[in-house]
Amino acid sequence: MNWITGIQRALDYVEAHLMESVDYEEAAKQAYSSSFHFQRVFSILCGFTLGDYIRMRRLTLAGSELASSDIRVIDAALKYGYDTPESFSRAFTRFHGVPPSQAKHGAALKAFSPLSVKLTLDGGSTMDYRIETVEAFRLICRKKQIPSRAELTEAVISPFWRECTTDGTIEALCRYIPEPNIFGDRIVGASFGRDAADAEFPYAIGAPYNGAPVTDAGLTVEDIPAHTYVVFPCTGRMPEALQNLYQKVCSEFFPASEYQPCGGTDFEAYPSADVDDPNYTCEIWVAVEKK
Repeated sequence: MNWITGIQRALDYVEAHLMESVDYEEAAKQAYSSSFHFQRVFSILCGFTLGDYIRMRRLTLAGSELASSDIRVIDAALKYGYDTPESFSRAFTRFHGVPPSQAKHGAALKAFSPLSVKLTLDGGSTMDYRIETVEAFRLICRKKQIPSRAELTEAVISPFWRECTTDGTIEALCRYIPEPNIFGDRIVGASFGRDAADAEFPYAIGAPYNGAPVTDAGLTVEDIPAHTYVVFPCTGRMPEALQNLYQKVCSEFFPASEYQPCGGTDFEAYPSADVDDPNYTCEIWVAVEKK
């Protein structure tokens, strides 16, 4: 499926189900993507999360209905997905700048229009990348299970990295890194591909495995199948540089490339924890297939 078409199908699904509990996993399936990958791409391209988009669209519709009908605030709260009138009022006031009661009396409101994907003439810049065909290998890692139907935010992943840095996990992983290996001395964040029926997707922090007996608690060894990867170098202070690169990859590289993401295991390879260095260099490895 075309990269642009897939994202539009997902947006159409979200719009068609705004009055229900939007299934993030089903939205991602419309783009033939995992929930993790779709939500990450969405937030990178748009600058806000999928959950933020759904909330802003619902509050837009709620404001319009309150201003143009006799619906009660309590009924609007339930209709637009809020458990209580109080939580609805707080969210409504943050978004519109006025409480819902004033919306019924001619107050000025805000509108957040539906997103649509358009192919525009953009880019014109060069992007460094290389194609790597990687044989199957083993990864030693610490895994975290993330619900596939939940909203994905940086608040889910960043604390996991901080925890692994401070509790000795990163130091332990370094003892199992073979020489040579495809990532060198880098520690990787791994976003695993998974079956659509799974209720969770695993994210891991790890490194290639040298086969030594595993004596550290909490570590597992995972088999990574052979795959083709597009590898993008990234230079700059984190996470801004990484977010900017992901945006270019999603909006410029894949729409024009013969490749598309395929739901395999993706990696971010980090050489150290010195992410505030303006010259910091890491790599993004995206599992791909030809369109």
